[in-house]
Amino acid sequence: MTTAMAPARETDNPLGPLRVPGASGGLIEVFRRRYLLKLLVRKELRVRYQGSVIGLGWSYVQPLVRFAMYYYIIGLIMTHRTPGRALLIFSGLIMVQFASNCLGQGSKAILKNKSLVRKINLPREMFPVSNVAVSLYHMLPMYVILLIGVLINGWHPDGRAVLAIFLGLAIAIVWGLATALVLSATNVFFRDTQNVADVINVVLRWVVPMIYPFGLIMHHAQGHAFLYQVYLLNPLTSAVLLADRAFWIPSMANPAKLAAANMPSHLFERSFLMLLAGLVALGLAQLLFSRLEGRFAEQL
Repeated sequence: MTTAMAPARETDNPLGPLRVPGASGGLIEVFRRRYLLKLLVRKELRVRYQGSVIGLGWSYVQPLVRFAMYYYIIGLIMTHRTPGRALLIFSGLIMVQFASNCLGQGSKAILKNKSLVRKINLPREMFPVSNVAVSLYHMLPMYVILLIGVLINGWHPDGRAVLAIFLGLAIAIVWGLATALVLSATNVFFRDTQNVADVINVVLRWVVPMIYPFGLIMHHAQGHAFLYQVYLLNPLTSAVLLADRAFWIPSMANPAKLAAANMPSHLFERSFLMLLAGLVALGLAQLLFSRLEGRFAEQL
């Protein structure tokens, strides 16, 4: 008498439940596989400084040269009645440089790693996230140089300055991740995306209060309330203003007067709203990326 074999159940698989090939857990899965993320970051750093004599030392040399240029050329020669203008520019430059890297490198994140995308089953978000992580790594030496500069200039931060440091970083990171996810995915289908990113990078430092203090915008905004609000809707503007509030203003002789003349009203309230908007944008960016990633392999 033969006994019918019971059909195999999905739970009988010793490797766990079956999954759809290529299914991704999104950003959560990226941070679950932190070891892979660390490997990708190391690879990006190694490729960027391949063949260099001092290697990662260039990440300190380049911002040091920028700071020296701003201090001696702009700070001492082109003062234009702006106290500590070199510190103003360099504190904003850190945020602008981070955003520029997220735009430029983030848009190429999938294309640069197309061989891995085609051959290895891992969260595709890993590639733009690793580019953002590398951009964060390059912020560190810039902050070291900025801290030395503001300490020499008599930096005396208050509690709101410390809050501004972390709030500005949070806005930059959240919006940087959202930007990198969207651009890296759309660039697979429309290669003009990276050219658009390059064009945006050309004007990026001119549409935020980095080269000039925000007080100039406040002065010229009279009678142009709508344009003034549009200017403040740029998340990078909030990040740069918070960097100014954290480093430039506490380094000057009369910080209260300088803040009143060069900071918008309700800066921190606006910035918290910008952070919340960034989290929403990040969620939408993840949704778009998830919709498109299934067709990456055939496009590449």
